[in-house]
Formats: sequence, C-alpha cells, structure tokens
Amino acid sequence: MSEKKRVLVICGHNSARSQMAETFIRELGDGRFEVESAGLEPTRINPLVVETMAEIGHDLSQKATQSVFDLFKQGRLFDYVITVCDAKTDQRCPIFPGVTQRLHWPFPDPEDLTGSREEKLERIYDIRNRIRDKVAAWTQSLG
Repeated sequence: MSEKKRVLVICGHNSARSQMAETFIRELGDGRFEVESAGLEPTRINPLVVETMAEIGHDLSQKATQSVFDLFKQGRLFDYVITVCDAKTDQRCPIFPGVTQRLHWPFPDPEDLTGSREEKLERIYDIRNRIRDKVAAWTQSLG
C-alpha cells in the first residue's frame, strides 16, 4: 500500500467547516489520508455543528481545536492544504514548505449565521451536506 497523503484543512476558528471536512475526509478517504484541521484563530467547536454531526454518527463533542500557526512553526509538512473559508481569510493562511497542493473550497461560516436556532440548524445542515459532497467528489477523483 502506498504512503498515506497528509491533509490539513484550515478555516478561521477551527470551529465548524474545517472540523466537518476533516471528519468527512477521514470517513470517505478509505484510510488513504492522515488528516487534521486547524484555524487561524482557534476557539471551540460550534455546539450546533457538534449536534448536526452527531446526528450522522460523528461525535465531535470532545474534539479540540488547534492553531494553524502552531503546525507551521513545528515545520509540519502536508501533501494537501485545503482552506474552507472565504477568500479574504484564505489569504492569511501560511504557506507550508515542501510540495504542497493548496485547494480552496469556500463555504459559509456557521458562526456568522443569524436567526432562530432552527434556522441556523437548517443552514448548518446545508453547509455540512455541501462539505460532505465536496469531500466525496475530491476523494473519488484521487482514485
């Protein structure tokens, strides 16, 4: 078996989009990836994201967030660095050394959602499903 590809997924706070993408790459990648996620300004995982992911069998309740800059300072190398934030935030991400393919998959930030709890959940379901679909297409395209 070939060596696993190392993947880092980055968003603003490592609180939602990057956590979902990391989970789906792990699930749909058939063991082909070592994957983790990080944020520019890590906070805590969004409780509504924890809830929506639990509904499909993924427990993020004990998952920690981490800083992309800490990984950069450690000299970590990745085959793929995937940003799931908007273009403005994407430009703030560090450039990792080595041969890294950088991908940008912009998704709305669940932290920016307004409205009732139910309205927020509905939008998070949509974001979650779009991220899962993007990950599925990407992992399939790699063979």
